[in-house]
Amino acid sequence: MAAGAGGEKRILCVGLVCLDVISVVDAYPAEDTDTRCLTQRWQRGGNASNSCTVLALLGAPCAFMGSLARGHAADFIVEDFQRRGVDVTHVTWQPQGDVPCACCVVSAASGSRTIVLHDTNLPDVTERDFARVDLAQYKWIHWEARNAAEQERMILRVERHNSALPPAQRIRTSVEVEKPRDELLPLLAHGDVVFISKDLAKHFGYNTAAEALRGLRSRVRPGATMICAWAEEGADALEPDGTLVHVDAFPPERLVDTLGAGDTFNAAVIFALSGGQSLRDALTFGCRIAGKKCGIHGYDGIV
Repeated sequence: MAAGAGGEKRILCVGLVCLDVISVVDAYPAEDTDTRCLTQRWQRGGNASNSCTVLALLGAPCAFMGSLARGHAADFIVEDFQRRGVDVTHVTWQPQGDVPCACCVVSAASGSRTIVLHDTNLPDVTERDFARVDLAQYKWIHWEARNAAEQERMILRVERHNSALPPAQRIRTSVEVEKPRDELLPLLAHGDVVFISKDLAKHFGYNTAAEALRGLRSRVRPGATMICAWAEEGADALEPDGTLVHVDAFPPERLVDTLGAGDTFNAAVIFALSGGQSLRDALTFGCRIAGKKCGIHGYDGIV
């Protein structure tokens, strides 16, 4: 498939897509009780998938790469990707396994989201799948850390591709390490931009984004930029030269739905950086768009 309209190169997000079954309740229910929800809906979920939604809403030509298995859930997911204008050429259709499903409870009282994910037995995309991607069509590729060994090899392929190109034509890469799992940590050493979650920071004993970025700096490669969002505390970034950048959060008037807020932040930052904005401006844009998302259900209305 060709690049975006007018030949503009695209952004590719690699990672999970799942079916979210979202129930909005007055307040989070007590255990072993019967509760009526205010609303219930199906929504396409997964970190990389959500980031594609936000990129598309922001006007960036983008594509998703991940696994699906045939069935009603996949039909819904693909139709929703297409409705958003997200290219699904690189979806890998697995002959076995089930589409992951997440049961999400959103509290109207607090805006919190509680997620129970059934990650099923669906294989993740591999280096072999990624080998079919025409890298010349992309200006940025983002990985949601999952099957780290395969993803490492994908990133190395991009680095080899870049080595033959002048700096202005190289693909920029980013990695999000959200889950505090030992097998994912090697991915911290890859990517031009590394997104570190609050959960990962706390796993290592850090109490602020700034502490986490300084403490984990030795794990990223020289020249990489590190970013850590910290919910209502805003976000921090560490530039390659060690300069720390902080931006305050932009909370909505009323907290409605935080489901996907982190994915929204990541996508908005990637969008801004890929468009040539400074790191501070990109962080500000990311916090602003994530704040808008927290004030609405779903994603329509963030721009």
